[in-house]
Amino acid sequence: MANTRKFIIGIGGASGVIYGIRLLEVLGAVADVETHLVMSKTARMNIAVETDLAAADIEALADQVHSVNQVGACIASGSFKTHGMIVAACSMKNLSAIVHSHADDLLTRAADVVLKECRRLVLMPRETPLHAGHCKLLLEASQLGAIIAPPIPAMYTRPTTIDDIVDHNVGRVLDLMDIETKLVDRWQGPRVDKDRDD
Repeated sequence: MANTRKFIIGIGGASGVIYGIRLLEVLGAVADVETHLVMSKTARMNIAVETDLAAADIEALADQVHSVNQVGACIASGSFKTHGMIVAACSMKNLSAIVHSHADDLLTRAADVVLKECRRLVLMPRETPLHAGHCKLLLEASQLGAIIAPPIPAMYTRPTTIDDIVDHNVGRVLDLMDIETKLVDRWQGPRVDKDRDD
């Protein structure tokens, strides 16, 4: 389809594979979107630790799946036009490799390509606390053009489940990709207490 928007979803080695999974689920329901998935080796390990799913279950959510070792895949070339990439979650190792153009696997190579082609790269780092080296890498990634979007809960939405927190973060990241979802409880201003007169 000529007007199909192609997005790369990278699932890195940090805790938080649920964000990548949910991104694939939501994008799978958008008619004009094609998803390209690449997962790091550590992400595959985290799937077993953090979910009841198998890697194959997650791969089934994507339109195209690429091995992290397949550095000759289409998403490794700038001539393959995409609308951008989201790395969810992004480990500090992934971050360091992206910042230093150390593209020794497909995840970091694809991210490097997105940056060099001036396309949108959103990184969802999931680490805490952060030392000065982490903060420096985040600054440098931002200076290169990446958007840093840590998956931090928004408490003004009054989330009651983990799904609420995940969906809000996923919705806000997809806002950055100009994809409208029904996931975001958009701020309408503070609630007004009619009993107060101050």
